[in-house]
Amino acid sequence: MDFFAHQADARRHSRRMVVLFALAVLTIVAAVDALIFVVFGLASSKPDGGVQVPLQTLLLVSIAVIAVITLASMYRSASLRSGGGAVARGLHATLVPPDTNNPAWRRLRNVIEEVAIAAGVPVPEIYVLEQEPGINAFAAGYGPSDAAICVTQGSLETLNRDELQGVIAHEYSHVLNGDMRLNIRLMGVVFGIVVLSVIGRQLLNAAFWTGGSIGGGRGRRDNGNALWAIGLGLLVIGGIGVFFARLIKASVARSRETLADASAVQFTRQTTGIAGALKKIGALEAGSQLTQVHGEEVSHMLFGEGHNWSALFATHPPLEQRIRALEPGFDVAEFEQIAKRWQSLVRSPHGDDPRASATGLMPREILMATVTGAAVMSSGVQALPHADTRSPIAAAAVAAQVGQADHADFAAAAQVRNDVPAELTAAARSPQQALALVLALALAMEGAARAQQAQLIAQAFAAPVAEQVGALAPSVAQLHPLARLPLAAMAFPALRRQPRAEIENLVATLSRMAHADGEVALDEYCLATLVRVQALDALDPARGFVAGSCKLIDCKGQALLVLALLAEFGHDDAESAARAFQLGVQEMLPDLDARYAPPGDWQAQLDTALAQLDRLAPAGKELLVRALTRALREDGQVRVAEAELLRVVCAALHCPLPLVLGDTPRA
Repeated sequence: MDFFAHQADARRHSRRMVVLFALAVLTIVAAVDALIFVVFGLASSKPDGGVQVPLQTLLLVSIAVIAVITLASMYRSASLRSGGGAVARGLHATLVPPDTNNPAWRRLRNVIEEVAIAAGVPVPEIYVLEQEPGINAFAAGYGPSDAAICVTQGSLETLNRDELQGVIAHEYSHVLNGDMRLNIRLMGVVFGIVVLSVIGRQLLNAAFWTGGSIGGGRGRRDNGNALWAIGLGLLVIGGIGVFFARLIKASVARSRETLADASAVQFTRQTTGIAGALKKIGALEAGSQLTQVHGEEVSHMLFGEGHNWSALFATHPPLEQRIRALEPGFDVAEFEQIAKRWQSLVRSPHGDDPRASATGLMPREILMATVTGAAVMSSGVQALPHADTRSPIAAAAVAAQVGQADHADFAAAAQVRNDVPAELTAAARSPQQALALVLALALAMEGAARAQQAQLIAQAFAAPVAEQVGALAPSVAQLHPLARLPLAAMAFPALRRQPRAEIENLVATLSRMAHADGEVALDEYCLATLVRVQALDALDPARGFVAGSCKLIDCKGQALLVLALLAEFGHDDAESAARAFQLGVQEMLPDLDARYAPPGDWQAQLDTALAQLDRLAPAGKELLVRALTRALREDGQVRVAEAELLRVVCAALHCPLPLVLGDTPRA
């Protein structure tokens, strides 16, 4: 299933979630009405033995229950508006600092950075559940710009690098394909339908601490009995909410987990990593269970089952089924063999090199050797292409790559990280230097424009920032063009922790720097636009994604403008550009008669057009990406700068393109 099919599938799951939520609410309302009828009806029974409860009372109770559920859902959703980090912090996870000296944490950061660069998305915040010995992980957030990835301490201590890569690649499937957004909304829905059980528990506590009495005399006893009855009743009715909550989570999550496993294999080009992690879950005593935090709320987000529930409520396919989908010949007897071997290795900490087996140990000396990050995927990788190298691309192949990074991207990402000087890597991870690094990336190479840009920086920021920009500029100038945007992605976790005013100041300054000499260069526009789109998404994650429903024909003016600009940038003469434009139109809207007319003052118009095109439905975005690829190079060849422009345009459309664009579909 490709990215656009994933998006459409996520919408179908959203509709299913809404239907099940409505059914849960109706059932809960009916149960509460029945409880009120019994508790208060018996108290006002008629002489003939009948029970009378005014219809008005039941109607008011129904409205009140619906209001409580709705407000609780809204409250929980609002508490998560700041993005994935809020979910991790709610579980008391520890944020991994950028300058950590912990070798396991550094290894985790290196793996996550490589995957983010390969996928063409910002590096997420990274968290660890330090008290959890089981093997588990989750990704949370509304989109790539506010994502957080959290792993358990057991994952770090138990998994070798291949296995950790497999788990992280699995989680990145959720980041790229809309699963996170669905999952975080599901948290709000679930909280609403279980809130009555929380209220019931509080009423029982109140009844216990007041001795079950409120008021005085016989009324005091009756009120006390009513309080006990209502509290107990709401607790029991809350069980209905819990039932539906688990049913909804299982219904939404299970199929997405199977797809994420397959994506992890495509990403890492081997099954032993993710299969090895799943085998260790089945073989080792800790499994994937969460024991120190109350993780039911995030159970549908986890890599493995966080609780032992029945098959009806399982949020993941059975473990053996997941492993056999990766290794058809798997025998469950292997669990026992792995457990015995693991115990032997634990007793002998200088045992076999874990890289020789997907079920090996990660001793400290080998862990230290792989901390640098390039030990596995970068071996044998060719040097990065020259800036003027023309690489083959094809419309169908590029559209199929949206949100679907694979091993080639992973290997290239490792090479990019290796090519970035240590000084710049440290600056990207530093909260004090990340902002200066991005400004240095936006500096012109030389001339009057560079002097004007330096003056803009001095006017917008304090003197230490300007000094850091000057210090970093020489190293930045030596960067390979393909490493510039990935370096900005590495700096993103530090950037998004800056005050809102500082982020907005950075976005505005980058725009002014791009216009400093009166002519916006392609690389300047790409950097400024990428930072603007991702930074604004991170500032308000819940609003960053627009659930598009527009048809392409309804946005044809904006689509033609973007098409004309990419055709112009991708060709050296107007005739070739016009021909490429027509090829793009045929790809996108074959019956449309359009004239090639690229605008002169293009930057503002392009920004406006992209904002409107972001509202397209997934099928319309797929057609647009195919058309843009055709328009960029009608001869099937593209330079690094042109590929970067396509990647940034797609990022503005929330269609992340991986690092390596190709001309054939990937296996």
